[in-house]
Amino acid sequence: MASPTFPHLARPVRLLVLDRDGVINEDSDAYVKSVAEWIPIPGSIEAIARLCQAGWTVAVATNQSGLARGLFDARTLDDMHFKMQQLVMEQGGRIDLVVHCPHGPEAGCTCRKPLPGLFATIAEHFHLADLKGVPVIGDSLRDLQAGMQLGGEPYLVRTGKGQRTLEGTLPPGTQVFDDLASVVDHLLKESR
Repeated sequence: MASPTFPHLARPVRLLVLDRDGVINEDSDAYVKSVAEWIPIPGSIEAIARLCQAGWTVAVATNQSGLARGLFDARTLDDMHFKMQQLVMEQGGRIDLVVHCPHGPEAGCTCRKPLPGLFATIAEHFHLADLKGVPVIGDSLRDLQAGMQLGGEPYLVRTGKGQRTLEGTLPPGTQVFDDLASVVDHLLKESR
């Protein structure tokens, strides 16, 4: 599998983009509104750390309309992301970039998935023209659609809303896995 490298860095790095709720942490139809409600899916934190230890660069792109709905504030979101980062660091990994859309569905923004704004921000951050060959891992169709608009390769996990997403039509070429840990097993095996 081809993945972009970063020539300005000392060694080649492979990029991967994850959705947050339903991929890294448990999702809730009532929204994840606090640090206490931010609960990692078993194996997800360790999987991110394994990727990092194998030379991957990890970015997270997440819709967080709970901000626009007044269910939590920006500080609480920062605290949730701090918890996520801390847990990954404790396992020997790191998340290099977290981008989020704070808008509700009717806001008309370009960052809310399935639109590609968050992914364009990620590409720009890493000085890439697009995300061709970059694995995009999500539990919903909109996660996959957003990443694919910039050339990302779609991976669906069955956690979160993934099982429900499987009932619909998936983009061509979508690979389906039980959870983030199983996607990482696959990617690490492929990249040997």
